[in-house]
Amino acid sequence: MTADSDLLLPQPQECALALSAHLYTSPQIAERERTCVFARHWQLVAHADQVRDPGDHAVIEIAGVPLVIVRGEDGELRALHNVCRHRAGPLAICDGRGAKALRCKYHGWTYRLDGQLRSAPEMEDARDFDVSAIHLPQAHVAQWQNLIFAALESPPPLVELLDGIDARIGAHPLASYAFDRRTSYAIACNWKTYVDNYLEGYHVPHIHPALNRMLDYRSYTTTLSPWHSLQFSPLQSADTLYGNGDALYYFIWPNIMLNILPGRLQTNRVVPLAPGRCRVDFDYFYPVGRNDAAHRAQDEAFSDEVQHEDVAICELVQQRLASGSYSAGRLNPKRESGVWHFHELYRRALREAATPTSCASC
Repeated sequence: MTADSDLLLPQPQECALALSAHLYTSPQIAERERTCVFARHWQLVAHADQVRDPGDHAVIEIAGVPLVIVRGEDGELRALHNVCRHRAGPLAICDGRGAKALRCKYHGWTYRLDGQLRSAPEMEDARDFDVSAIHLPQAHVAQWQNLIFAALESPPPLVELLDGIDARIGAHPLASYAFDRRTSYAIACNWKTYVDNYLEGYHVPHIHPALNRMLDYRSYTTTLSPWHSLQFSPLQSADTLYGNGDALYYFIWPNIMLNILPGRLQTNRVVPLAPGRCRVDFDYFYPVGRNDAAHRAQDEAFSDEVQHEDVAICELVQQRLASGSYSAGRLNPKRESGVWHFHELYRRALREAATPTSCASC
């Protein structure tokens, strides 16, 4: 065990340090995260309308593995590896509707919607070749409300991950919201830098002046659950934006956010691209039947303003994490409990995946 590996041990909240800087910059750590964080836990991959009917499908990637989320003829939802068993060609290259089969774009091998190979052109002369013995591997898939999740390996039950959220959102079930659009942001920071920033309101008075006027900083609270956390504040804004109500900011391990404001749901997925780069996909949902274009435009403009403020500070923080100057600092127990919770889940994931030979890379 190295001195650095000690930083992966659990830390009491009242005296916790932030994660070490090299965990935000190391290519070796990024590779370990691919297998011990992203491959082992649920990812938000689609919304229900994308895969409503047989043959509807959505393409996604988890930890480097291409997947196609598809509704079968039997009504079952499956997460199939989007990799032909012949020579690794793609079966689907974009989202689609009503496909009758999945056909490899490289050599035309065709699979049923349940992943079973149906035909392989001109393979009649291949000795002991059995079409019925070939099928696409499957990942885990589950639906909650109107959101679809998938995982490569055996994750904790999704019901455990989301336990308590249904009761809290109560009168505003997410299934009553319809997808409107996606906006993505490419950010020059590590994925954890972005998550850290999301998980605390400590920075709001300093970075987000307009948002700060809407929220009640004195009443801003964070509630921790085993696999997620909730940041809550009363919200007051113009009727043309959100009106008054509750601001609910859910973080779901390891990289999923639900931003629930009056009349609007927004989901975020933080996708690591490199040690110092990530992409954040923002999907906007609005109540079914509400077609207020002006409200949606104002919501998008305000959200974009807030995100550019976050992008700017996250990129500056990432530069300093990579500078060699930073040593892990103390977390604020009152204002950064969500950050501490995330760091503890992260430390645990790396500890549980560690082997005697891999600990030194931590």
